[in-house]
Amino acid sequence: MLERWTRVVIRWRFVVIVLWVALVVVGAFLAGRLPGLLSTSLAVPGTGSEQADAILTQHFGENIEGTFTVVFHVANPSVPTLHAMDKRFATAARAVPTGHVMALRPVEGILYGNVGTSLDLQQAASYTGALRHALKDSGLPTAYVTGAPALQYDIQPILEADLRRGEAIAVLAALVLLSIVLGPSVALLIPLAVAASTTTAALAIIFALAHEFLMVLYVPNLVQLIGLGLAVDYSLLIVHRFRQELVDRERTVDDAIVATMASAGRTVLFSGIAVAIGLSVVLVIPVPFVRSLGFAGLVVPLVSVVAALTLQPSLLSLLGRRGMWRARLSRSGAKRDGERGLWPRLARVVMRRPLVVLVGSFAVLVAAAVPTVWLQLTPGSVVAIPQDIQSARALALLRNRIGPGVITPIEVVLDAGAPGRATAPAISAATLRLAHELLGDPEVFVVAIGSRVPYVDSSDQYRQMIVIGRHDFGQEATQRLVHQIRSRFLPAARFPSALRVYVGGAPAQGADFLTRVYGAFPWIVLLVLALAYLVLLRAFRSLLLPLMAVLLDAISVAAAYGLLVVIFRFGVGADVLGLYRVSQIEGWVPIFMFAMLFGLSMDYEVFFVTRMRESWDNCGDNSRAVTDGLTHTGRVVSAAALVMVGALSGLVAGHVAGLQELGAGLALGVLLDATIVRGLLMPSLMALLGSWNWWLPVPIARLAGVEVSPLAGRERRDLPTST
Repeated sequence: MLERWTRVVIRWRFVVIVLWVALVVVGAFLAGRLPGLLSTSLAVPGTGSEQADAILTQHFGENIEGTFTVVFHVANPSVPTLHAMDKRFATAARAVPTGHVMALRPVEGILYGNVGTSLDLQQAASYTGALRHALKDSGLPTAYVTGAPALQYDIQPILEADLRRGEAIAVLAALVLLSIVLGPSVALLIPLAVAASTTTAALAIIFALAHEFLMVLYVPNLVQLIGLGLAVDYSLLIVHRFRQELVDRERTVDDAIVATMASAGRTVLFSGIAVAIGLSVVLVIPVPFVRSLGFAGLVVPLVSVVAALTLQPSLLSLLGRRGMWRARLSRSGAKRDGERGLWPRLARVVMRRPLVVLVGSFAVLVAAAVPTVWLQLTPGSVVAIPQDIQSARALALLRNRIGPGVITPIEVVLDAGAPGRATAPAISAATLRLAHELLGDPEVFVVAIGSRVPYVDSSDQYRQMIVIGRHDFGQEATQRLVHQIRSRFLPAARFPSALRVYVGGAPAQGADFLTRVYGAFPWIVLLVLALAYLVLLRAFRSLLLPLMAVLLDAISVAAAYGLLVVIFRFGVGADVLGLYRVSQIEGWVPIFMFAMLFGLSMDYEVFFVTRMRESWDNCGDNSRAVTDGLTHTGRVVSAAALVMVGALSGLVAGHVAGLQELGAGLALGVLLDATIVRGLLMPSLMALLGSWNWWLPVPIARLAGVEVSPLAGRERRDLPTST
């Protein structure tokens, strides 16, 4: 089927190329409009924090994600001065639709106040510049504007600059590695052309999805850098195999392309499906922030596969034999190249001492994975951001003068069930008991309650209590406080049974984010592993090799988690690389790392094993099959891995902690997987298993819809009769 498809693509190659050029133009145009549709919201549908925030938005006009905090440098203002500033502050706040203010509060040589709005985060962020101009024109002292909208507004241009820098690093690394592998020829431009087409097409799809689903501010960086690495990997594999097919001078270019796509193209197809399955774990998590990353992750491998199966053969056909070669190679020369080099020598070492290699490589991976026990998570960080932006300077002022909790308080919201009941004596008494209990907790800094606006809405059905903690909203102490309010303090307050109480605000939203993300994660992982096993069973035509692949993928991910802790929490190498040192890793990072590393690990496994499978089907010698796979695929896989590491380095070179964590974790994971796991652990295990690697009983082969090995008869004679 793939052969017929390839011939159709070759026949219509000019149409295919024109369609891809048009798609690139449209994608580039839409990519420029995408930032206006992005957000950093951590909202979790169906939780108590979402219900609390909905009440605050609808009845108090205070969307927690749409609230600005404004800080003024004013020491000891007089009462008339403070009153005049309040009026000007309220006037300036009208620059934001639905904007309203709470009175300015003097603390430790500064004044601060909130501009509450009913806007969502994305809408409010777009008015940050207008609010700053209004404050400047109002005659007030120099003001610093912060809060979730201002942070998003200030970080977006930083992400765009980081993306440009990351792309330059990634493209330069790809060019260097492609030049080494393919030589100074036109052929090295094909992977870059395929990568550019893939990323722009993926961004066009993301633009369409962003009109229906929340898309995170990080999505363009992930799509363009990871997409570049993955597309170059796939394209490099196909170009490398095409060159080998062209060694036969009697074969036409079209026949060589068809043969290439039947082998390397099939590998890319299964690899892309495997990567997509790995990333599907992110897509099914019912949290908009994480799901948007899943959309980004899923689109990239699927578009990469489409480009590899359409644009790639079209370009190969257009360039032909002349565009591929840097020098004329004879068959004997190609053979000698295949017998020399690092990978052939490594293959011989592994096959001679498989048990020693297995134990040694496994010990290294276990040592790398051990620090995972110190992994701590945060829903997000307002500390690990560039400190030269206005919103960060305002946060630093508030944190140093008052404490970090004032920026993101916990909001306890009461719903009395009907208008006029929120200030009933029983409810007021329970509210007072709750406030006293909370003030006895060492983590609580301030509790604000009242029986009038702004603590009670105009209908007297809803009431709110503001709880300010002593730590940032994502720190473990704050997460514990949220859980204790829900499980211990609220029951102890003895509210009337008909009253509904919700705990909201950024700390509760963050706690719900982590609970929802990781609650069903183990079961989703098991489902993904099962699906991956079935896909790889068809790709490898084996019962044991897919199981080995899944287990080795898990080892790679665990080792990458451990190294992530070593760098960012323990600080090993962080200062040298210019990375943040943080006690907690952002909660979305391990999820996306698992999905991406699982997919990439299967990617490299498919590259190696499909070539081994070809050799096994031809010769029936396990040692030779493993050696051939490492010899003929090791160089291109190591180059592909280095290309991916170069692309991921673009994330590491950025200024946002979450993307630094993701980039470093993925880069280290890819390096471990392409070297220790695929170069040592996998072949040593396959050497010990021998013919068992290729065991696939005929009934299961028929059920899976795959061909039985041409040497099935020999396999049955070599394996124990019980099989």
